[in-house]
Amino acid sequence: KCKAAVAWEAGKPLSIEEVEVAPPKAHEVRIKIVATAVCHTDAYTLSGADPEGCFPVILGHEGAGIVESVGEGVTKVKKGDTVIPLYIPQCGECKFCKNPKTNLCQKIRITQGKGVMPDGTSRFTCKGKQIYHFMGTSTFSEYTVVADISVAKIDAAAPLDKVCLLGCGISTGYGAAVNTAKVEPGSTCAVFGLGGVGLAVIMGCKIAGASRIIGIDINKDKYAKAKEFGATECISPQDCKKPIQEVLVEMTDGGVDYSFECIGNVGVMRAALEACHKGWGVSVIVGVAAAGQEISTRPFQLVTGRTWKGTAFGGWKSVDNVPKLVTEYMSKKIKVDEFVTHTLPFDKINEAFELMHSGK
Repeated sequence: KCKAAVAWEAGKPLSIEEVEVAPPKAHEVRIKIVATAVCHTDAYTLSGADPEGCFPVILGHEGAGIVESVGEGVTKVKKGDTVIPLYIPQCGECKFCKNPKTNLCQKIRITQGKGVMPDGTSRFTCKGKQIYHFMGTSTFSEYTVVADISVAKIDAAAPLDKVCLLGCGISTGYGAAVNTAKVEPGSTCAVFGLGGVGLAVIMGCKIAGASRIIGIDINKDKYAKAKEFGATECISPQDCKKPIQEVLVEMTDGGVDYSFECIGNVGVMRAALEACHKGWGVSVIVGVAAAGQEISTRPFQLVTGRTWKGTAFGGWKSVDNVPKLVTEYMSKKIKVDEFVTHTLPFDKINEAFELMHSGK
């Protein structure tokens, strides 16, 4: 028995409840969650817009904790290990895991999308009702159960209230720059949306040696932070007399080498592609748009040498790379502490969502 933030129905605040978390079955791991972050993806599902959203559910997918117990057949982790739960697992056996071009392990995709464990059942109950899992992680609970392929063992010395962010946002943005776009030294980049993911993209572009990184956001309060992370300049589309893509093309003598959309807005996705340089510009979609939305541009944009790409979890093979990202943080190669603006007790989780929605 422990506390969890339960989403009983779409569009309502989370409710702190006592839940029961069943022991792990074969190839499952029960984790004591020490810290969790909030992400727009949690809010998207809570809003009711997610076609895969099931209720009642325990949301959360950016967490870190300690293994409390393991089920039969678990060999990669043991009780007491420090871990980060993974919403994209890595089984090492499916054709996706065996292909170096992708990180999208499909081993438990169908059951994960239905909000249950791989055997089709839930480990959570509250007031006698079954509660669904979320993204295979459900980190908004003091204890959670995950598949053994959905957990990365990390350095025990890592501060869990910081490295939980490597479970989604920071890894996603950083990987979008270094893995998906493969930003090169001396290149010019544009980053649309300066939230946590956008800042991580800026950090990745800077580490990759980009010479010019333009941050784009309508919220000017975000500019100072973006510059700390490596943005060379920031602009607001609301200050421009022309469409933002035209402004960027003029500013950069033909367009940027790489652009990144970190919002989930299909209109901005188009602008990001069209801000790219003819012949070689690459635009990466990082933000998740709402269900049923479609992207559009003139095919000539692609015929004349631009590339449109997407990324999930920054292209990282999760089990292999999350421990390495923690090591990069511990050796100060990547920033993590600087992404944290507020630290709240668990029962103030709804306030955390309000802070996120207000851009603070």
